[in-house]
Amino acid sequence: MKKQQAIPENPARMEIRHITVLYDGEVILQDVDFIIPHGAQVAVVGPNGAGKSTLFKALVGLIPLQEGEIHIHGEPLGRHTNCVAYIPQREEVDWRYPITVEEVVMMGRYGKFGWLGRPTKRDRAVVRRCMTQLGITDLANRSIGELSGGQQQRVFLARALAQEPHILLMDEPFTGVDSTTQETILRLLDALQEEGVTTLVSTHDLKMAAERFDQTLLLNRKLIAFGTPAEVFTQEHIGKAFGDQLLKINGAVVVDQCCHGEDGEVLE
Repeated sequence: MKKQQAIPENPARMEIRHITVLYDGEVILQDVDFIIPHGAQVAVVGPNGAGKSTLFKALVGLIPLQEGEIHIHGEPLGRHTNCVAYIPQREEVDWRYPITVEEVVMMGRYGKFGWLGRPTKRDRAVVRRCMTQLGITDLANRSIGELSGGQQQRVFLARALAQEPHILLMDEPFTGVDSTTQETILRLLDALQEEGVTTLVSTHDLKMAAERFDQTLLLNRKLIAFGTPAEVFTQEHIGKAFGDQLLKINGAVVVDQCCHGEDGEVLE
């Protein structure tokens, strides 16, 4: 089994240094630069097409960088591949693939299999623990395609936890799930933070970002602002990111009374 590299004391979990990403010749991210500290809980927000999904894919090496560098634990991207878990948007997954819930969760252990390439007793124990934690043990033998949106999201979160990551990236995990699953995810994120896991979660819900996350990264192809919700959600930053767009989810204004500007006024 490959020996895991030692992690430096008090490392910055992620250093994103002036990265630029192109897709079909179009600039999707331009000169994005920030540092995610150890154990941070970060909401990544921005309008549709802002580059949130592209950022996550770049952070796990799925999309090449045109410029810049990404460091994890002080090492170039690729040196700590198993310590970053990524949950894509549900629409990017082929739910027709014939695989059971337990098999999906076990995929989180693949990077830790020994030279035989088979799960060990500990691998199976970790999978059972993660399934229990997400309340999906009764779904173990069900096909992933038979499940509801909330159940599918729990399965993919269990797979990510089975990886035992230091860093967890979740792309729009609250889209298409019920309120119970949403609260389960939020409570789990809090528990992971207590364990020192760094989490980045993209969301369109600015009220949730302001109330439930320590830090916010506001993106629109460029980095608009990064800091505490109070520092990020100012009228100036919101205007730069969203322009004249009405921020609505299910008919409700997303920014409605969740954030205040520097003088304490509600941003509307």
